[in-house]
Amino acid sequence: MEELLLRVVPGLAQQWKGATPDEIAQIERIAGRPLPPFYRWFLSRMGQSMGPLAYPTLDFSAQRVLERYAEEWVEPHPRLLLIAHDSQEMMPTSLFYDLDDTARGDALVVTKEEGADDGELYESFETLREMLAWGALFQFRLGKMPQRCGGTFSGDQSDILSLVEPVMSSLGFKQPISTGPFCGLYERADAAMICKGMPRHGFDEARSFSFGGSDAGVLRKILGEIAAASSLNVEVTEWTPPLE
Repeated sequence: MEELLLRVVPGLAQQWKGATPDEIAQIERIAGRPLPPFYRWFLSRMGQSMGPLAYPTLDFSAQRVLERYAEEWVEPHPRLLLIAHDSQEMMPTSLFYDLDDTARGDALVVTKEEGADDGELYESFETLREMLAWGALFQFRLGKMPQRCGGTFSGDQSDILSLVEPVMSSLGFKQPISTGPFCGLYERADAAMICKGMPRHGFDEARSFSFGGSDAGVLRKILGEIAAASSLNVEVTEWTPPLE
């Protein structure tokens, strides 16, 4: 994960800054249990500043998390832990860990609107690791590609990405970090793809994708290979910039 972020996010090594051990310990006391190992790593590297990786309205800093608890904006919960405060004025949706739903040394990331009940949670990413990696590739690789497209892969089985991965590998794509069945990240020199599904939604028959490359022909050829080599339906819903 560290190698991926330092490679794709310009200037991150000079600008990220970690939280203090005391701040991390305070957050752990609020959680009432050991923090997920990945979250400890994240706080130690970016718990004070995420540098250019920072989100426009989400504040992941340890200081802000502790302030929100100290102000009683949010109260300690046996399962949910605030990890990012949303500063939007209209319908802010802050991020929480569901500490009862762990995976790969990390935990489920959910969003919750201010004032909403605990049952009104929206599952976002299976892990914080996948959220950050997905966002980094979207902003700093796909966002810089001359041609991009978005759409869905759909089929008759729940593990859609198990059909995508072997095709991408055969075409020279690498996966920069290990992911679960809801997130796919694929890179090669001239193209990058990110895929996402919703955790814990039962028999999920689709994954959305965003795909960037040197030109539309490259993207069409790769998507055609996926459709031909698997039983998946590949639907492109948008091109950026629009194709003539």
